[in-house]
Amino acid sequence: MKTIKVGLGTCGVSAGGEKTYEAIKDEIEKQNIQVMLRETGCNGMCYREPLMEVIDEQNHSFVYGDVTPEKAKRIMTDHVLAGKPVSEWIVQGSAPSEDDSFFKKQNRIVLRNCGIIDPNSIDEYMATGGYQAIQKVLKEYTPEDVIDIITRSGLRGRGGGGFLTGVKWKFCRQAEGKKKYIICNADEGDPGAFMDRSTLESDPHSVLEGMMICAYAIGAEDGYIYCRAEYPKAVQRLKDSIRRALAKGFLGKNIFGSNVNFSIKIKEGAGAFVCGEETALIASIEGKRGMPRFRPPFPANKGLWGKPTNINNVETFANVAWIIMNGPEAFAAMGTENSKGTKVFALSGKVARGGLAEVPMGITINEIVYDIGGGIKDGKKFKAVQMGGPSGGSIPASMGDLQIDYQQINKTGAIMGSGGLVVMDETTCMVDMAKFFLRFTQDESCGKCTFCRIGTKRMLEILERITDGNGKEGDIELLRDLAYQIKNNTICGLGQTAPNPVLTTLKYFPEEYEAHIRDKKCPAHSCPALVTYTIKADACKGCMACAKACPAEAIKGEKKKPHEIDPEKCVKCGKCFETCKFGAVIKN
Repeated sequence: MKTIKVGLGTCGVSAGGEKTYEAIKDEIEKQNIQVMLRETGCNGMCYREPLMEVIDEQNHSFVYGDVTPEKAKRIMTDHVLAGKPVSEWIVQGSAPSEDDSFFKKQNRIVLRNCGIIDPNSIDEYMATGGYQAIQKVLKEYTPEDVIDIITRSGLRGRGGGGFLTGVKWKFCRQAEGKKKYIICNADEGDPGAFMDRSTLESDPHSVLEGMMICAYAIGAEDGYIYCRAEYPKAVQRLKDSIRRALAKGFLGKNIFGSNVNFSIKIKEGAGAFVCGEETALIASIEGKRGMPRFRPPFPANKGLWGKPTNINNVETFANVAWIIMNGPEAFAAMGTENSKGTKVFALSGKVARGGLAEVPMGITINEIVYDIGGGIKDGKKFKAVQMGGPSGGSIPASMGDLQIDYQQINKTGAIMGSGGLVVMDETTCMVDMAKFFLRFTQDESCGKCTFCRIGTKRMLEILERITDGNGKEGDIELLRDLAYQIKNNTICGLGQTAPNPVLTTLKYFPEEYEAHIRDKKCPAHSCPALVTYTIKADACKGCMACAKACPAEAIKGEKKKPHEIDPEKCVKCGKCFETCKFGAVIKN
């Protein structure tokens, strides 16, 4: 019997996947087609959603992209019923396609089941080898053995800090106190990051299994998943997965028939960015306002309700079962000397193929942008990438051959972060980009530290002044001084890294700041206050399109004759530039 799978992660649903699914379901009922219809998560090709996969009786797979309900009906008629694949819509199949390069350099461990299994089915997870790792651990290894395996693998925390996971587990294992907790940090708040959300939506059991193994290793009987409420599909699938694991005896008392007990609860966060910081997260679970505290003591010694607590993020836990089943050496064989294994990146921004990519550490930025991401949209010039979200920094295209490695990335002034990778092209103003991320961190500051609360506000005011054309001499020096004051005088990692987007853009793109301040020009023609619009008389056809689009009635001219823009009336909205089909409207 043929099988049809439809990607119904958040990206698939937002692209219209549910309508496609219903259209397929209607065709099956209408034509009484003998086929198994399944839903799955995201396979990483977000740029091709909605995705529909047809698997025939010989287990040949054909993945269709951009599948509307109308396309789905034709696929059902031509391919499923008549056995004739619709080749022009196939993005993955027996014949080569332009999308093959998206996966060519990937090595999928965390994403191994994403887009393949039904996340609502515990049996499908088990059919891929799921829950074998925890059973192996319970039967063959002591807690110390497990910690040693994770340590030898070289797995580092994938939430941003990059601390060695095995060492972190060891600290918590050795901490005094019988009662211990583990927490999965699923409070993914970086703009442009959606790695954890997609993993939870597509393969939630891999995270639960990783938590079980960690709980056994450190001696915890209770776990929490702190997931932001803005991820309703992830939260629902986690709840369903926990319920199914409980029904099978995989969670609760005497898991898998052993003398080990472990239960998991979900805490839905209210979307505060600062709660991604582990001490603020702990406070939130305890019912307090999410605000960081001084460390030490570290959570490994005094965490949730004052008890030893281990915190890892979604991606870290999703690696654990694979390492147990394949051995630490297999994981350590990938990557670089100091950064082992793979890393999941969320590609967004001006890249042609946005989505999720899991690549071995050591791959270069250019390989991700060009080989996997397909280069820059609309043939524009690659300018920079922002790594690490608001806590990260901008790395220029001139450093595109830089390897993705914790040490190498840190040397640039950026950080690996959780894996958001925002691609920028020549139309991106780096001053405006720094302002965007600083506004985010300023809005999200918990306010506990004066330097973070007020310092980021002052930095933001300077950036707003610069992009409004009111920058002045000394602003660059003042930005740097404030940045280092904030970095050196705030409690938590979020405050300490908040100035990174400004510092890296000042480091790699100083000429853009100088042009804004001294010449009152935005080199990227992006800042409205510093942009003027004019019409080239020899290119204008007098079609009247720009005049009709102008909300300020600033464009005058007769039909079929060159038009002009009145600079006094122009509100610099750019409607004329967007509307003109002849390239007659020029940004200056």
